[in-house]
Amino acid sequence: MNEHRTRVWDIPTRLFHWALAALVVAAVVSVKIGGNAMEWHGRFGHAILGLIVFRLVWGVIGSTYARFAHFVRGPGAIREYMAGRWSGVGHNPLGALSVVALLAVVTFQSTTGLFSNDDIAFSGPLAAAVSSDTSTWLSGWHRRMEWVIYGLVALHVAAVLFYVLFRREDIVTPMVTGYRATRVPHPPARGGGVVAFVVALALAAGTVWATSGVFVEPPPPPPANTPAW
Repeated sequence: MNEHRTRVWDIPTRLFHWALAALVVAAVVSVKIGGNAMEWHGRFGHAILGLIVFRLVWGVIGSTYARFAHFVRGPGAIREYMAGRWSGVGHNPLGALSVVALLAVVTFQSTTGLFSNDDIAFSGPLAAAVSSDTSTWLSGWHRRMEWVIYGLVALHVAAVLFYVLFRREDIVTPMVTGYRATRVPHPPARGGGVVAFVVALALAAGTVWATSGVFVEPPPPPPANTPAW
């Protein structure tokens, strides 16, 4: 049976995928090291936030299969997929749930990290914008959600292995090359050109800058000790 090569994933989507994976690993390693590495943990988390903003914008104005409107479906589409009646390309309706869950949790994690502290020497760039109690509360949630990320990542990797080893569907190579072999022809991804990329990149960069603490008033200097005479 002839196979058809379909352009599925554009370059920005692929770069986002692998950059996010690398930054999440770097953030986990740096937080486990602790100490001075916490500064890098904060930088990695801030970069992740920028990536997430880029992907959210790209999910609206990017190319065909990267758009949320294309792959985020309702329960009906999931039932069709589970019954073996789905024949699309890109994220399948069940895999879309994993994508949305990962984006939501990583967004929560990177956002709470902006306001967090480690009770020692590190504080997020927006920690001074909230009360100490609020920063401590958000820090607690930031630490607890770490285990949710581990679970979702493990589930994601397990799903990839299942498709590759048991269903004999290569879903890794398309995220490298951008093309997927299909038994029936599908329309190639369209849209998501240079203008869309620049807009998404600008909004991501603007978010990183705006959340860097540039608008947060620095704490007042400690009062000078007055001699008691």
